[in-house]
Amino acid sequence: MGEWLTAAAPGVVARTGTVEWSRQQWQQQVTALGQRLLAHPGQRWALCFEDSYLFSVALLAALHAGKIPLIPGHCRPSLLAEQAADFDGVLSDKAFTLSCPVWQVAGADEAISGPLPLIAPDAAVVLFTSGSTGTPRQVIKPIASLDEEARWLDRLWGDRLQGCTLISSVTHQHLYGLSFRVVMPMALGLPFDSRQVCYSEQLVAQPAGRLAFISSPAFLRRIDFSLTAPDCRLTVSAGGALPWADAQAVERWTGYPVEEIYGSTETSAIASRSRSADRVPWQPFSGVQLRQDEQNNWWVSSALIPQPQGWMLDDKLVFSADGFQLCGRHDRIVKIEDKRVSLSEIERRLLALPQVADAVALQVVRGDRSGIGVVLVLHQAEGDLNALKRQWRHELQRWLEPVAMPRFWRVVDIIPHNSQSKRAWPQIQELFYVAR
Repeated sequence: MGEWLTAAAPGVVARTGTVEWSRQQWQQQVTALGQRLLAHPGQRWALCFEDSYLFSVALLAALHAGKIPLIPGHCRPSLLAEQAADFDGVLSDKAFTLSCPVWQVAGADEAISGPLPLIAPDAAVVLFTSGSTGTPRQVIKPIASLDEEARWLDRLWGDRLQGCTLISSVTHQHLYGLSFRVVMPMALGLPFDSRQVCYSEQLVAQPAGRLAFISSPAFLRRIDFSLTAPDCRLTVSAGGALPWADAQAVERWTGYPVEEIYGSTETSAIASRSRSADRVPWQPFSGVQLRQDEQNNWWVSSALIPQPQGWMLDDKLVFSADGFQLCGRHDRIVKIEDKRVSLSEIERRLLALPQVADAVALQVVRGDRSGIGVVLVLHQAEGDLNALKRQWRHELQRWLEPVAMPRFWRVVDIIPHNSQSKRAWPQIQELFYVAR
């Protein structure tokens, strides 16, 4: 990443529709913003962008200026105000009103005022992920590990990526999108589309040419396969398990099997697989070590994980001679639409509502779809429950992503507990078995 700013100028870095951004333009904008940051005393800058090209400008400018880029994972003013102690300023393509400096980064050319320092060898970005307590947890990701992960991906797919433009249905505001949507194409000299693909129509409307598509099971499950497939030479899925039927449908549509990646914000990439059958096991990347402790927890160590002891996985693994399978999770983080959702965070927000005395959240599965169910105890009997739900949803949407918003509501006199005074999960789950 430290060489991006000095790489040869010719070539296209990114495009936005029919507008292309050359490497020379990109370097000019990075340098101009970097000079502004050098002159400012603030060290920690939150990056809140919808546009991936402008995000890449801000990321490199901050790193070359010796600042610490923070990636909050969202662009919500309420949450940014709540996290204000974590940063000294905000870089964004949006206009925010906060108590700290907010610099709006645009796509116009800017004058260069001098060279920037090299990126420090120990430079890192800070990401935020859902902790088991509901409070966002900071994850420090060294730039060296992002560079190394790009080398792994180059060895895995480098030949197939030649001549491709990279497009994505996942955001760069989380590690998967940061690594695969921004770092990988920049490291490999591939152009990327700065816009996020949200619908099948956007996917098939891409300009003619070879594409690599960074996606997720949630998006791949909903593709309209009646549309004419784009020339996707590589489709990558991560963030959750891709059902075998959906993997087959994508392969029939594009002509190429889906490549899956297993990992997390804390660990980066751990393993990959390309399925020719449903139960094809995951293959760890070379250099990844997995071990089991006395409590049957799995630990992973690799060059992508800065902790010398490695990282304990939230997932349960079952190994065979050919690799491993995933068999559930240990913690209170669940996957909804392939996004990590903290049940503890939902409960914390519910308990902040004035009418709510106690709350529990859980994942409710209906067919092949899942959503959040909540069981509430109120301080006193309320009149119009539907009106209350509308009021609660309005308040919760300030804090929660759409996938984390409760879909199923139950109000009870007391939340079931067992003889050990712990929540009785079988009885809680039974509350959602019948229609109400």
